[in-house]
Amino acid sequence: MRVYWQILRNEFQTLFRAKWVLGYGLIFLLLTDTLFRFSGGGTEVWVSVSNIMLLLIPIISLIYGILYIYQSRDYLELLLTQPVNRSTLFWGLYTGISAPLTVAFIIGSALPIGWHGGLASGSASQLFFVLALGSLLTFIFVGLGFVMGLYFYDDKIKGFGFSIVIWLFMAVIYDGLIMVIIFMFGDYSLETSVIFITMLNPMDIARILILMEFDISALMGYSGAVFNRFFGSNLGILVSGGMLVLWLAVPSWVGLRIFNRKDF
Repeated sequence: MRVYWQILRNEFQTLFRAKWVLGYGLIFLLLTDTLFRFSGGGTEVWVSVSNIMLLLIPIISLIYGILYIYQSRDYLELLLTQPVNRSTLFWGLYTGISAPLTVAFIIGSALPIGWHGGLASGSASQLFFVLALGSLLTFIFVGLGFVMGLYFYDDKIKGFGFSIVIWLFMAVIYDGLIMVIIFMFGDYSLETSVIFITMLNPMDIARILILMEFDISALMGYSGAVFNRFFGSNLGILVSGGMLVLWLAVPSWVGLRIFNRKDF
């Protein structure tokens, strides 16, 4: 455990000295501040922040996860020559990358509240909900980045290529495929199937939970009605939360297995 905390602390110090991590937090700070100035605060700010978050966090976390593996090859190989347990090393690196990105996102998004008084409008629960989802997505996609980097350890082009395809598929193509399925098989009862397919994409789960939280599911038409019935229930909340936890656990577990078996 002591070795784990040493690795985690070292990664924190290294990443916070990197200017781009500060720039990442600054992006969210400027965006949130601008939204407060133009919209006056309240629900509109957090709906807009969540929309930006759903696009930026997955791609940045995914790319930085894989970039770290490729840029730290010598460092990783040096650490592996030391009497350090591989699992401990993996978890230290994984959390050491994910946590600073999460902190930068949270601070950047929450700081404007201090000078704009965003919590005075009764949006505290919405703020914490958006920050929690953003933090969870950060850990999920850093884990996916680690999997891509370790699996394609000797082929950077394939690693980056597949990472971009994964993000593009989850962010854009996936929703289009669901709409095509609904259009083609609209005469059949697809409610259960649509919910199941949606659960296979963490970005979709987060997007729907945000729609439920801000009570704007009506914008999705038929899909919104289906999701509102399911995700608005206790069972739906339990299942969606469980799926996000599963999405958090599976990539990190796969990355750990590859890391333990990899002959560096």
